[in-house]
Amino acid sequence: MSYGARVRRWQQLLTPLGTVRFASAARATIIGFAINAVLPGRLGEVLRPYLLARREQLSVSGTIATIVLERVLDLIAVVLLLGVFLVGFADSLPLASRPVLTGLKVGGAFAAAGAVTLLFLIGVAAGSPDRAGRLVGFLARVLPDPVGVLAERAMVTFSRGLGLARQPGRLFRAFIWSFPLWLCVAGSAWAVCHAFGIDLPLSGSLLLMVLMVLGVAVPTPAGAGGFHAGFQVGATGFYEAPLEAAVGAALVLHVISFGPVALLGLVWMVRDGVTLRSATDLAASSRAHDGSQAEAVSVHPGMVIDGQSPGRGAA
Repeated sequence: MSYGARVRRWQQLLTPLGTVRFASAARATIIGFAINAVLPGRLGEVLRPYLLARREQLSVSGTIATIVLERVLDLIAVVLLLGVFLVGFADSLPLASRPVLTGLKVGGAFAAAGAVTLLFLIGVAAGSPDRAGRLVGFLARVLPDPVGVLAERAMVTFSRGLGLARQPGRLFRAFIWSFPLWLCVAGSAWAVCHAFGIDLPLSGSLLLMVLMVLGVAVPTPAGAGGFHAGFQVGATGFYEAPLEAAVGAALVLHVISFGPVALLGLVWMVRDGVTLRSATDLAASSRAHDGSQAEAVSVHPGMVIDGQSPGRGAA
């Protein structure tokens, strides 16, 4: 359910670039998260928009911009859910955990300020793509001419991908999808905790979800290590869960959260002819040339997308 909400939100964010089918957005999303699950460095975040842009004939730079906007909306939603917990349910926590809770409050305040700043900058860039492109062009004059020209074009297209920021109503509708997404994540944590005999209240799943988000921020494959540490700290430190139960629940929740999507994504990768090596090369060296829908992206030889190798008619 959380991935379904994520895909639906991405469709909304892509509206300024064109109409995107749910199946296409879902396929690119699952493959991208599968790459994230098996490789470090969040390479799937670059591969995901590229695959969708190729399939739906969209601008690569503009599609990547929607991923940036996605992350800002995620940050705002998580901070708001943390605020709901702090305002309504923090008093129920043990006194011994209050110092950690104070740190979360300070971190949440900084995250909220950062999210508001990013949203403002996105609005400025979306409101004047050409001006943003000229600014990048000015900064790129110290570089060789081809690089400066490409940077300016990419910035203009990138800014256009943020076009939903100029439409508050549609942006709000896209943002609303962030709440079922993260509430599903919190709900899964609550269900697994109860399966392991951990007495986690529904409100506590919000706090646990925030700690898992902090853990997944560490760029390891599928958030391994950080995910488990965030869950374990929340379950044992705030809700006095036995260590063995917390470790077992963290392992099972991790498999449930990342295992099915990784398997499905790898199956679709095989069907599309996308190998881990080609995905790594593509994500590491991807570069866009935007000109009347023409995109130039470095692709590993043998990579096939939609049954076609990127030769004739494809960059």
